[in-house]
Amino acid sequence: MEQVYDDGLKATAERILPIAQHDLREGHPRHETAEVGEEDDSRRDAQPKREFRYGEDVTFILRDRQGRIVLGSAGVDASVFPPFEKQGFSQTGTHQLYSAVSTDGNLSISVAEPLAHRQELSKKMLLGLVLPLLIVIPLSLMAILVAVRISLRPVRALKQGLSLRGAQDLSPLAAAGLPRELLPISTGINQLLARLKGAFDAERTFAANVAHELRTPVAGAIAQAQRISSETKEELTAERTKEIETTLKRLMRMSEKLMQLARAEGGRLRSDEAFDLRSVLHMIVKDFERAGQGRIELAMPEMAVLSPLDPDAVGILARNLIENALKYGAQRSPVRVTLDRQGILSVANDGAILPPEAVDRLMRRFERGNLKIVGSGLGLAIVKAIADRVGAAIEVVSPLRGSGGGVEVRVSLPIN
Repeated sequence: MEQVYDDGLKATAERILPIAQHDLREGHPRHETAEVGEEDDSRRDAQPKREFRYGEDVTFILRDRQGRIVLGSAGVDASVFPPFEKQGFSQTGTHQLYSAVSTDGNLSISVAEPLAHRQELSKKMLLGLVLPLLIVIPLSLMAILVAVRISLRPVRALKQGLSLRGAQDLSPLAAAGLPRELLPISTGINQLLARLKGAFDAERTFAANVAHELRTPVAGAIAQAQRISSETKEELTAERTKEIETTLKRLMRMSEKLMQLARAEGGRLRSDEAFDLRSVLHMIVKDFERAGQGRIELAMPEMAVLSPLDPDAVGILARNLIENALKYGAQRSPVRVTLDRQGILSVANDGAILPPEAVDRLMRRFERGNLKIVGSGLGLAIVKAIADRVGAAIEVVSPLRGSGGGVEVRVSLPIN
């Protein structure tokens, strides 16, 4: 802006100097206080007043070779102009000046502009630039933010889809709506998920097949051991036969648990139609009662509790919870099985306190709370596998409220 001002000051001097020189040569001298462009009546229309003016705040004087002022603008203050020394720009404490000399060297002109006037113009121009920018820049940033968020929406969807994938859900990612740049990434991830799913399915199928195939020979071996035990008259042989039978039964239970685990991890856990959770729990409790476990207290609401889960999956989950409570709880205390209208299944038993650090450990496979009690260590692992796949929350409370011991396991089953 300073360069523009200086160019304007220089252009003013170069325009006024030849005109004033011509007027003086033609015999139309002006008084020192005459306004630039003032002519006699005969030349007023040809030389208008404003011709020599450069804004209201720009003044000038013309000097002859001896330094005397021969012409000046209206209201000019001669004290503003220092003696002429050379052509070009100069500056005082209050004004910026430009001086020039005529071609014959007889006249010199000095044009002055107040520095305060320049500062005022600069502020106005700066304000004129800043005010629109104060509006445009925030709007531009908001537009950029919205555009970036919209353009990154497929990336966020892809990230969310990946975060939901796990060992229980290896379904492929949806490629619809993804930009062309992300399609190779989505394709590569889907290929990896397909390979992982194949590996997990092979593992689960192998475990299920092995467990299923073991049932028949193990059952035959148990029958043979029982027959030997009934036919032998030797106490040592009968005792060893009982040990063999116990070991085979443990192997049978292990194969059943492995089949349940394979079912929990790889099978379909949701049904096409909703069913009443009460019917499954009632059937499971009746099975335990027929097996001689008559210390189960069942409490259920009078109204149906409908759930979209597969009845077999709910039966496996409930059976393992009740088995654990019967096995590891106080043997003379009842096991309380409760189902409320919100689908929360609770199994509580009296007994020792379960430390908080042991809860996560017991949720892992082949981990048992009491090594003296015969068990497979798969009960809670099966429960957790089913709960994780159906999105059910598991809560373990120990000790029981209002009691000095006991354990309660709550599972929030999805309901309709």
